[in-house]
Amino acid sequence: MIRLVLVFAALYGGLAVCLGAFGAHAIKARISPDMLAIWHTAEQYQFYHALALLGVGLMMRQGLTGPAINVAGLGFIVGTAIFSGSLYLLAGSGVRVLGAITPIGGLCLIAGWAALVWACWRGL
Repeated sequence: MIRLVLVFAALYGGLAVCLGAFGAHAIKARISPDMLAIWHTAEQYQFYHALALLGVGLMMRQGLTGPAINVAGLGFIVGTAIFSGSLYLLAGSGVRVLGAITPIGGLCLIAGWAALVWACWRGL
């Protein structure tokens, strides 16, 4: 589980930088300012949660174990994919129905933070 969390931390961090550059240079002139703002929201949340995953992975390496810390890691992995992924697709395609998926990712992120609170409370 530690390896999975740390790999996704690095993957999401690297992709956030790439997608941020893509948004700033390649698609900035091709999409509306509203869609560009949505793109930026996606990259911000992806980067924040890449850092959160890095923290979770390092906590795991330091010996914080158990179901709650695993749920935190999985919540951040799945939540980031759904939340940021749906916003990237929405901004890139303009298909508004994709925005209906975004709250599912947000709930996964919230669950990840709640699980992290519980893991820290119980394990530290």
